[in-house]
Amino acid sequence: MPTSAIRLVRFTGRLLLALAAVATLVVVFLALITLTDGAGSGLAALLTTLGAGTVLALWRGWHRTWPARLVPFLPVVVAAALTATVCIPTVPTARRYPPALPFVSTQHWNLATGSRVAVYHYPPANPGPRHPVPFVYLHGGPVRGISVQDHRFLRLLARQGYDVYAYEQAGGGRSDLLTMDQYTISRSVRDLAAFVDHLDKGKVAILGFSSGGVVLTRALADPGVAARLHRAIIAEPGPMDGPTAHITGHKGRASARGLAPAPTGPRSTDVPRYAVAFGLMRLGLLTPDTGLIGQAEGDNAFTAADLGSDTASAYCARDAHRIPTEDTAQNFSFSPAASLRIQQTVKDSPSIAPQLRRSRTPAMLMIAECSSQVRQWATAALANDPAIQRTQYMPGVGHHMWNGLDDNNDRAVAVITAFLQNKPAPLPNYPTRDEIPTFLRDHK
Repeated sequence: MPTSAIRLVRFTGRLLLALAAVATLVVVFLALITLTDGAGSGLAALLTTLGAGTVLALWRGWHRTWPARLVPFLPVVVAAALTATVCIPTVPTARRYPPALPFVSTQHWNLATGSRVAVYHYPPANPGPRHPVPFVYLHGGPVRGISVQDHRFLRLLARQGYDVYAYEQAGGGRSDLLTMDQYTISRSVRDLAAFVDHLDKGKVAILGFSSGGVVLTRALADPGVAARLHRAIIAEPGPMDGPTAHITGHKGRASARGLAPAPTGPRSTDVPRYAVAFGLMRLGLLTPDTGLIGQAEGDNAFTAADLGSDTASAYCARDAHRIPTEDTAQNFSFSPAASLRIQQTVKDSPSIAPQLRRSRTPAMLMIAECSSQVRQWATAALANDPAIQRTQYMPGVGHHMWNGLDDNNDRAVAVITAFLQNKPAPLPNYPTRDEIPTFLRDHK
């Protein structure tokens, strides 16, 4: 074999060994991040990894001549450069709140629970009859800001004569953060009760969407909170309790997930620090209150593009190439850690079915044809709440039923206002409780 070929083989072998050493150190670092829960912004894992790598490099270079002793340190230096990026914040570590919206003022209310929430008010905007019962919107998320798209929808309701209020749940949007241990589904229900009390206008009508529908369902199961509610609209709810959360089942008709173009814009997951943090949190390998990144830093870093196909899953497959922009980059806000924490408390909670069966608050359930939610999440509420008077199966829409496409907003408004005014429903009452087995069997 020629000398040049021998040199090439040796060089390739040494290069592969060096790359293997770098990969091993990175894997050790990630394992230590998990074991230490990211303590000290990852510095504990970093220093331990580099210490172990340095000791190994010293051992390998012990019997070499002086210049050659430095060679084993090269993989350590490369690994240090790679892993250090996971420990360095690239966004502010103090909460950076979205700027004020140009079309509605932001109020801040201090609730009796200790939460300080951002509140938006749309007074009745039509010259006709005004409805005396205030209307409150509980957004989804669970811990995120209210999108510009949702604000447009709330203004439509105000034009129908409703006095509309919405608040961003604690930790979301312009609302103040809580400590991580305070993010629980029961706290969200207590905040709702405290919000109605602070509003001080008697009973309210409430629309709870997605995770907001979970808060509303659990409120209906609590007699003390339900006493504050005039009528309730549960739209596309998530699981109401632990037993429901562990149900496996089918979803609605095909959504745009996997069909829509990938969202554009910056992603926090393009930065190693946040890719590691959010990835390990989603896998359950880091706790929501991990020491790797603080809650505020995570909120500042997370972007709309990080939601990936989750946004597309809220639309029907046929709308895949015309999904509207739901929010602006300036207004978008999502707290991945706090949201995971609340979702976990739902999964860990006992059944609320016995309490829900005693509900007496008139309620309506809204289900989307192309829902990305497990169908049993909605049918569990229908089966156990005897006060649900009608179900409206919304054709042609996905999880986000008021989305600005075609006449979808107007159809949603018509369904909601008919129920609030106790008028005949625009759509058939479907599925009824008796029709739940057939509804699930037919994969509607």
